[in-house]
Amino acid sequence: MPYFIHADLDAFYASVEQLDHPEYRGKPVIVGGLPGDRRSVVSTASYEARVFGVHSAMPIAEAVRLCPQGIFLRGTMARYREKSGEIMALFNNFSPEVQQLSIDEAFLDITGTEGLFGPPDVLAERLKEQVRKESGLTVSVGLASNKYVAKIASGLSKPDGKTVIPPGGEEAFMLSLPVSKIWGAGPKTQELFVSYGLKTCADVRGLSEETLASIFGNAFGLFLFRAVRGDAAAAFDEERGTHSMSAERTFDFEIYDTFAIETALFDICQTLMWRLLDCRWQSRTVMVKIRYGDFSTESGRETFETPVRTLNELYDRLLSLFHRKYRKGRGVRLLGAGLMNLETKTAYQTGLFDGGLKGPDNRERRLEETILEINKKFPGAALKRGRLV
Repeated sequence: MPYFIHADLDAFYASVEQLDHPEYRGKPVIVGGLPGDRRSVVSTASYEARVFGVHSAMPIAEAVRLCPQGIFLRGTMARYREKSGEIMALFNNFSPEVQQLSIDEAFLDITGTEGLFGPPDVLAERLKEQVRKESGLTVSVGLASNKYVAKIASGLSKPDGKTVIPPGGEEAFMLSLPVSKIWGAGPKTQELFVSYGLKTCADVRGLSEETLASIFGNAFGLFLFRAVRGDAAAAFDEERGTHSMSAERTFDFEIYDTFAIETALFDICQTLMWRLLDCRWQSRTVMVKIRYGDFSTESGRETFETPVRTLNELYDRLLSLFHRKYRKGRGVRLLGAGLMNLETKTAYQTGLFDGGLKGPDNRERRLEETILEINKKFPGAALKRGRLV
């Protein structure tokens, strides 16, 4: 039976700042902007800051009101990505299949690793200890027979926690949760839950698939039907079956702060990369959309020789395109990104000696692909993949 770990670094941006600045430890650290940055939002708040009600996506002005004694920082994405790369490399020590979902979280397929690391819960403890010892950070983990349940489980014992869902216990676990814990059910869906009096996953479990479809639509109704039963429900993708996918973020007010914009773009990349991996697609064409406060819109796309292969590669491509299109100094009200001309992975063949890619980063990606192919053909091979940031 397959088994997965979802590893989620705790308050990542703030924790990196506390690691790099010992004087911040034990104090409320709020990353995203400085007091007086009226148009900035909180990207991450340390657990010391969360005690005061500060949370991500909150306007900095509100965070200052709630926690005036907080340490406010604009953040450094380059440093966070560097630290992320170190930790993702550690994850590769525990699984031949590591799927990075965002800068601070990943899935590890630990199916069949008992002979090397012992039972799954023992492996999880060893992973947590190695992350703490070698990176100075903590990670919360969820273990389950499918990624969806593992993802939810990891969030229930933060910080520095571990939640194990035994095989066969997926439905009971889901039915114990409120609807707010359903991964993939956003604010609009939560409003529908409230309007229909659905407070728990057990409430949703009591509705037929037809009833769920009539309330939430056919696709999302099926998603909820499977999710509350603990099935391997994929993240909801309303564009499944099309030749493109996109995601966007609308802000409550105009965003001027570069770090906040880039953080939002990275969040969008997370959504896109999860869909891409889940559907086993690939794309060489990226698209970005920027809408300003006066509703004027910039958009652009770029096609590359090679398909997107990692989250960080997708972010680099979209970030470069964004900065070429963005009119500096203008407030962003909506930010969107997409992947166009989707293909199945088998449509693109790679070879070790293909000269189409240039530069050290691309050579590393080619080596990574080759190692992956060898491990697929020879599961006992000792080769491991590196991961770029």
